[in-house]
Amino acid sequence: MSGGDNLRSLIFSYDKNGGGASFSVLDQLLIPHETKYVDIKNCEDAWDAIRSMRIRGAPLIAIVAILGLAVDLTSNKTTVAELDGIVGVDEVKKYVFQKMDYLKTSRPTAVNLFNAMEELKGIVNNSDNSSREAIVNVIMTHAQFMLERDVSDNKAIGNHGADDLLSRHTHPDGVRLVTICNTGSLATAGWGTALGVARELQSRGKLRSIAALETRPYYQGSRLTAYEIMTENMPNPCLICDSMAASYIRAKGADACVVGADRVCSNGDTANKIGTFQLAITAKEMGVDFFVASPFTTLDCDLESGDMIEIEERPAEEMLDSSNAPKGMKCWNPAFDVTPADYITGIITEKGVLRKGSDGKFDVKGFVAKHS
Repeated sequence: MSGGDNLRSLIFSYDKNGGGASFSVLDQLLIPHETKYVDIKNCEDAWDAIRSMRIRGAPLIAIVAILGLAVDLTSNKTTVAELDGIVGVDEVKKYVFQKMDYLKTSRPTAVNLFNAMEELKGIVNNSDNSSREAIVNVIMTHAQFMLERDVSDNKAIGNHGADDLLSRHTHPDGVRLVTICNTGSLATAGWGTALGVARELQSRGKLRSIAALETRPYYQGSRLTAYEIMTENMPNPCLICDSMAASYIRAKGADACVVGADRVCSNGDTANKIGTFQLAITAKEMGVDFFVASPFTTLDCDLESGDMIEIEERPAEEMLDSSNAPKGMKCWNPAFDVTPADYITGIITEKGVLRKGSDGKFDVKGFVAKHS
């Protein structure tokens, strides 16, 4: 995994010979000043880690939910005892599916969580259901598979993104990037999505510079992305306030903005961390490419446009406490915004880069049908 132990978003192990499973996640609220891992022993722990934003990032949210379920079913004494009292595989499945539905309530905007649960439900329904043990084994096997798949998918995203950017920008020293939020190893099982593109460019000697927006009010950019950039010794790094993007691009220059995504609608409208839409407007006005980099599972063909996305609103205290505002001040604190497809140059996935057709529109449904 890139970056060594400092960039491990989670630690997971499973002894199939009876030793059980152990699972812990890096408490990202404490980074960069403290490195502390929090044990996840059941679905409630996983739900709380996701909801409290101890872990975040659409790919990682899905992985933590599935791993939390697997650990709960195999190693939590209370859950195992409840399973012991259930008669019939249909009742076992019902019990498991209720836990999955509960985990889906942790955060509503990131589609990866919902897609991961639906994928797992389909696997359970279509696999050997002859016993409770078989059902639990299927879930554990799939959880381990998800870990491995996420890293390989992220590296493919990095490769496709780097290839596309280098075909557009031919400066001998490479590409100048701007990004927002955190989309690296700390947002995934390893390597990252948008920051994975930067990593791949760096590995080719073609990352010229990288600027990270601080990403208020949780400061994922200044706490997490800056931490990853420094750990990886990326060239010419710069941390900027969210409100500095336009001035930075005009003064320092940029070739492309590459951001992550929590949900991409069938028309290409994209939900991502609050501030992304603002950055996209700036990029378009200043003639800078604007790419979304996200797993194939982020593409949501069930939603026609961004108007249909449920945007999570976080507690007002999260903004007030981080801004030195007077107590009791009213505020609005959405966790995400939606960037209309018109502002997006392309969507980078592990299957390839989705570009607009001759009509200037994204055909997300066609892309999904082709690669499913």
